[in-house]
This record gives sequence, C-alpha cells and structure tokens, in this order.
Amino acid sequence: MKHAVLTTLLALTPLPALADGFAPVRDEQTFVSLVQDRELRIFLYGLRLRVLENGAIEGSAVGSPVTGTWSWQNGYFCREMAWGDEPIPYNCQLVEVEGGDRMRFTVDQGAGDSATFRLQ
Repeated sequence: MKHAVLTTLLALTPLPALADGFAPVRDEQTFVSLVQDRELRIFLYGLRLRVLENGAIEGSAVGSPVTGTWSWQNGYFCREMAWGDEPIPYNCQLVEVEGGDRMRFTVDQGAGDSATFRLQ
C-alpha cells in the first residue's frame, strides 16, 4: 500500500492526460484562487493536501504527514515534497481544472502520469 500512495504522490492515481473537459490553469493567481482555503483529496489513499499561498504544502496520506514547497514557474506548478521520511523529487506539472471541483496535476510539464484530486 505504501508504494501505491508514494506513486500517487509522485504524480501529485496515475492516468493518461486526456482532452476530457479539463481546462489548463495558465497563471499563479488563478491557481491560488482555486486552491485557497480548500483541500485537495484522493479518497482511495486518504490523501489530503493543502497548497498554501505562502508556498507551503501540508497534508497527510495513510496516516503519514505530507510536507513540501511549491512555486509557479513558466505556467507550471513546481513542487518538492516528502511523505513521512520518503522524499518526493522536484517536478513541474501541468495543472488543469474541471467544473471547479476537480483538479488534475500531470507530471513532467504535462507529458507524464497524472493525479486527479477533488477540491473540497
């Protein structure tokens, strides 16, 4: 189970990115307005994250803390995180939103696996 959660966090539930109603988030101000005072969740892993305006990431997954930092660079969400003692390497990700309650992060600037979160 720990490996599955770590894989999900690395994508930050791997699925190919598809043109399916998700719209790209192009700027930091829009991104912050979408996540401010909200929690990103993947219920399967008990994953809960808050992406804070001050550049911090905090949350938990399967009972272990998730911590990290983020910045917005050239239209991408760039983050470095840790899940408990497991480091999650730096990666810049394409962010997309659907309907104001789902957000998808796709690693390697949109070229890799993705994780879709519920915004609560």
